[in-house]
Amino acid sequence: MRLGFLVDLSRCMGCMACAVSCKAENNVPLHSWRLRVKYIDQGEFPETKRHFVPLRCNHCDNAPCERICPVSALHYLPNGIVNVDHERCIGCASCMMACPYNAIYLDPITNSADKCTYCAHRIEVGMMPACVVACPTHANIFGDLDDPESEISKYLQEHRDVMVRKPELNTHPKHFYVRGSTVALDPLASERPEGYTLFTDVEFLDHIGGH
Repeated sequence: MRLGFLVDLSRCMGCMACAVSCKAENNVPLHSWRLRVKYIDQGEFPETKRHFVPLRCNHCDNAPCERICPVSALHYLPNGIVNVDHERCIGCASCMMACPYNAIYLDPITNSADKCTYCAHRIEVGMMPACVVACPTHANIFGDLDDPESEISKYLQEHRDVMVRKPELNTHPKHFYVRGSTVALDPLASERPEGYTLFTDVEFLDHIGGH
């Protein structure tokens, strides 16, 4: 068994139900996230489009966080989930620096690393991850990648536009995206007009205060 995640970006409407349910289920501190939904605006008014992209731990088959942890607090479960042992973690933050997806944070209460675990505690008792249950459009597809009859396996077989984040790093993520724009996953894919920056057209007041 190799559990994986797939997001159908054509279904995601940016409602944030997945992010909210994740925080509630896992008691994630307010300033941190296990799952967040970013948005990217593309185009020029009035021809514009907004893309939504849920981001979570990729549970890589070649996970840098697991390799670098000096006490094996980051470890693989038999089902392929990269889990965190909070009792072992010494809070050195090595995993945070090693993760190329910025998916790990340091919990200020436990002083240990934490991240998305695909809701391992729910899976253990036969339940689906909280974000999957909360999604009103079924954009989150979760299941066994080794089972050819699972919904996620069929999705991967049926779609040719399967994408992962930062494939050039060879971390072999088990988190996939379909029906999305390259711009949504690769910041460098956005078109940037020559010489344009956020402060290109900054103007200054002739005076401050008074009339």
